[in-house]
Amino acid sequence: MESSLQNVHRLVRDRGRLFWVLNLSGWTGYTLAAWLGALAHEKPESYFLVILGTAVIGLVITMFLRLIYRDLWNRSLPALVIGILVASYVFSFGWQWLHNIMYWDWVKNSWRPEHVMDFVSGILGSFYILLCWSGLYFGIKYYMQLQDQTEQTLKATSAAHQAQLKMLRYQLNPHFLFNTLNAISTLILDNKNETANQAVSRLSDFLRYTLDNDPMSRVTLGSELAAIDLYLQIEKVRFGDRLVIEKSIEAGAQDALVPSLILQPLIENAIKYAITPSEDGGTLRISARVQQRTLVLQLSDTGPGLGNGNNGQKSSGVGLKNTRERLQQLYGDNQAFTLAPNEPSGLRITINMPYETEND
Repeated sequence: MESSLQNVHRLVRDRGRLFWVLNLSGWTGYTLAAWLGALAHEKPESYFLVILGTAVIGLVITMFLRLIYRDLWNRSLPALVIGILVASYVFSFGWQWLHNIMYWDWVKNSWRPEHVMDFVSGILGSFYILLCWSGLYFGIKYYMQLQDQTEQTLKATSAAHQAQLKMLRYQLNPHFLFNTLNAISTLILDNKNETANQAVSRLSDFLRYTLDNDPMSRVTLGSELAAIDLYLQIEKVRFGDRLVIEKSIEAGAQDALVPSLILQPLIENAIKYAITPSEDGGTLRISARVQQRTLVLQLSDTGPGLGNGNNGQKSSGVGLKNTRERLQQLYGDNQAFTLAPNEPSGLRITINMPYETEND
């Protein structure tokens, strides 16, 4: 089945081959219909040669019409209509003439009429057939052009969509790298080489994770949390005991598919506004649970909360805005991103998204 669909797709893409398949099929159908009509009216056997000859001539005529219509395609509508009518009438004139001669030679034993106009008797039938063929030709050609434009629009939209997601994913705060390298430098100066090596190794693993995972793809929540652990361990090099991490992850939530690094900018935001300004530091809580085929992720901190003075987080901040836009791009209306005060202090972020696993 899949192979057949691929063959059809290749046929549609090859416009020259598609024309021949459709044209030959059409004239084969014309021949069969005329043959069945001849059988019904008990025509002599020689009449079947007339049918075959007429179909072959019609096939040749439509080849010439195709060349003419290619030139007319980009003309104005009046020129196109006039060109179709004139070309169809001229060719139907010659087609009917040849049909009548074959009929008189092969069925009527070389009989000829007295009047010249009898040579083109029945021309209206031939004219209508070529008009119908012309209508089908332009209808299919217009449809294929419309499909091409739609496909190009979809490709452009998809490329823009992917570019936007990549831009949002890779907007890592340069201060994170600067501060981490500063912390590692301090460890080296203090001769804490083992701790410095561990920090460099974790930073390397985290950066590799951010580069290896396509922002269009999704990873399991377990993998995402492992990368977040690397990030938090790097940050603990700077903050030590001032940064407290609490987790509450349901077993079923571990297998849920989530956008890669969906939590990192939120955690970075929380560290910036909840941990850094406080001499005593603070606590970050990460939780995940599944409710009726919905994955619920929550991140809360014990900082000043949303918009409380100069140190408060802003709902329009880059980290929050990027995450909200990524979720909208990936899930549309099947997601929710909400901010609420945390008790007794701080900010609580809740993300709802469809619960999907690799087995779905």
